[in-house]
Amino acid sequence: MPEWLADLQAQFQLNFIEKDRWRSLLTGLGNTMKITLFAALIGIAIGIIIAAVRSTYDNNKEDMKHNKNVGYYILGFFNGLCKVYLTVIRGTPVVVQLLIIYFIIFASSTNDIMIATLAFGINSGAYVAEILRGGIMSIDKGQFEAGRSIGFNYIQTMIYIIIPQVLKNVLPTLLNEFIALLKETSVAGYVGVVDLTRAGNAIRGAAFSAFMPLIAVALIYLVIVMLLTWIVGIIERRLRKSER
Repeated sequence: MPEWLADLQAQFQLNFIEKDRWRSLLTGLGNTMKITLFAALIGIAIGIIIAAVRSTYDNNKEDMKHNKNVGYYILGFFNGLCKVYLTVIRGTPVVVQLLIIYFIIFASSTNDIMIATLAFGINSGAYVAEILRGGIMSIDKGQFEAGRSIGFNYIQTMIYIIIPQVLKNVLPTLLNEFIALLKETSVAGYVGVVDLTRAGNAIRGAAFSAFMPLIAVALIYLVIVMLLTWIVGIIERRLRKSER
């Protein structure tokens, strides 16, 4: 056996086989996927609410203001809150938000994964909200008028006419946002979560070998991202076919 191959085998043995260190990577991968999945669901929920508030305000503010509707002031208040949320979340690094939520807001909690999931979900919600709002605002206003002309109110028009078109337009962008979210969770180790990155770093510290565990972490992320990118590509092609 060549010497370089023997060294590689010895390094593999040291980093992954001894003391079942490969289990750390498996646990870290599981935590990473768990955080990503539930953070994405939180982000979607927040994004839908904020996009609905902001787009409703933008589309109806002139009519409500002209009619001196009390809804104008109520919706304007919530629209202002949404703008503050978007400005703060999009204007500060996700790792700083994570540290604030962990060490200040939930300082007494010991559920690291829950806190990380909430932090990443809140962060993702701001970007999802703008993606959805942009999709809604890109729909021609004639679509809203068409809904009204057949007897739909604003909510019915949104549900049956606008939202299906918006989802078709923004779905690839949303999926790419979730790919970015997966990579952003690599900073969860800052608050003690044993995610994939922290697991690889722990192996590095235990085995005093940096190359193999960190390359393994990078390759795992790369494979997952390539798989998700492939899925996004399939969805985009199908959406383009359905437009013909």
